[in-house]
Amino acid sequence: MMAQVASNQSHRSGTNSLWRACYWTALALIFAWAVWQRFKLPLDPIADPDIWGYLSPALRKLTGAKFGHTNSRNFIYPGFLFVLLRIFADFRAITIAQHFLGLLAGAVFLLAWRRARIFVLSPRIDRSGHALMGLVGAGMFLLQSQTIVYEKEIRPEGICAFVLSVAFYFLIQFVACFYLERRLISTMAHGIALAFTAILLASIKPSFGLASLVVMSPTIPLLWQTGWFWQKVGFSFGFACSAAVLLLPENVLSREDEMTRTFLPTTLFVFHADVIRDQLANDLENNISVPYSADRLKRLHAALSTEIAKSHAARPKAYRSLGFDPDFLMFNADSIATQTRREFGGDVTALCTFYRFYYRRIWQKQPGRLLEKVTRQMLVFYVPYCRAYDPKLMRNLGDQYQYGVASLSDPICRKVWSAYSPTVDFMARTEELAQRGLRFQEPVIVPLIVFLAAISYSIWLVIALVLASIVAIHFRQWSRLRFIAALVVFAFLFNAACCLEVAIINSLEVRRYLTVQMFSTLFAQLLGLWFILEFVVQTCERPMERAFRPAGPAQ
Repeated sequence: MMAQVASNQSHRSGTNSLWRACYWTALALIFAWAVWQRFKLPLDPIADPDIWGYLSPALRKLTGAKFGHTNSRNFIYPGFLFVLLRIFADFRAITIAQHFLGLLAGAVFLLAWRRARIFVLSPRIDRSGHALMGLVGAGMFLLQSQTIVYEKEIRPEGICAFVLSVAFYFLIQFVACFYLERRLISTMAHGIALAFTAILLASIKPSFGLASLVVMSPTIPLLWQTGWFWQKVGFSFGFACSAAVLLLPENVLSREDEMTRTFLPTTLFVFHADVIRDQLANDLENNISVPYSADRLKRLHAALSTEIAKSHAARPKAYRSLGFDPDFLMFNADSIATQTRREFGGDVTALCTFYRFYYRRIWQKQPGRLLEKVTRQMLVFYVPYCRAYDPKLMRNLGDQYQYGVASLSDPICRKVWSAYSPTVDFMARTEELAQRGLRFQEPVIVPLIVFLAAISYSIWLVIALVLASIVAIHFRQWSRLRFIAALVVFAFLFNAACCLEVAIINSLEVRRYLTVQMFSTLFAQLLGLWFILEFVVQTCERPMERAFRPAGPAQ
């Protein structure tokens, strides 16, 4: 008998050793392939028309001027660019640094996934199965071209995946330490780290603002926890310091950037131009008393109607869910934004007050139309497939480099960057790359898996939410899964919050608002799949337990 037990233990130990060897070999191959995929491409980063707000503060500082605030862009990513260019004086350092952070994000993905196992009591999916799911998820993130190309761009999206990975890791650590393990010091430390990361995420990419509040919400009960006085003091102090370090410099620097004041109000105006146009018409028709003269409203209504029609005629395929092109209204020569500014004599305060007044007014008078707009925008993310994924087989890098050359050829931009020799070298290399017709193609298996994830996301979301409701209603029966059910709902809520913010303010037809969520989407989807499998296995176990349960003694 003892020999049989020893034999079983030896067999199990050998199996575990073989599994660990296979796991670490597969992990090493994935990271080696990910490194090869990144560094076989040219290391010069990709520019686009939006990068000047990120790049110009760094270039001005490097050429002896003041580190300023441009086009309402937060200072953190421009500061990141400045540090890299100051140390290395080579634009290729930007791509290398962002590739390194992308690889780190893959490693943090695995750490967060491994730690999440604590949320299932007596898991039915064994450690090897759970680890394999995490390995597949990390591989999907690291190997798809969407991730790699983002890391090549001079945009905050190039580092968002890393910040997201760290935020999710600290979230899981905080929830585990506070709600499950009751570890005082670890709870405080991870809470502070979570707060810092959440504020950082919202700073580098404001479309994550509402989602960052969602991420921080689990820390609120800590402030009401009895007997944790010093932990509450420490967390509050850490939170205040994090906010001060990240928000106060932004507040000071943004005072000299006029667009910081005008960008959000103008965005709200142009992305809801059709509803505001109709509200202006209604106010004029019914002689409604508003703080603006009828003559001014007539001029603005006529101009807005004309520009909306012109935008649709000029770009009929742009923003189909809106029916007009807000970018045309905001940035085109003599746009409605320019005409409205002229109408108010260049008074920025009066202009922004008007924009905010009519945005509030349409919510008061036409909430149904705005809710319909928000719903349409939310569906862009979820239906018919999840657009956070971009399963392209091939990407034309040559066209993107050519676009970058055109973006930085503006005389105003050229005057600044021509004074910094590394930028001159970068532009020369970019012009050469633009002529080479570079294409990035990956093995079919990667975009195929990404495509399957995209079409299955909404299905898994619905199933996971239904099962989470069952766990909540039948709490005693499914108590083993209560923590993972809550975590899954929370992870899906993160994406929903991000989409909701963009849907209210902007439009989810702006592709980067979708694809920047890929990391959080993939992690949430994988958590949902794990939860579904645990639920199904437990459901299948119960009939078997009843079948093999010995019958009671006959009466």
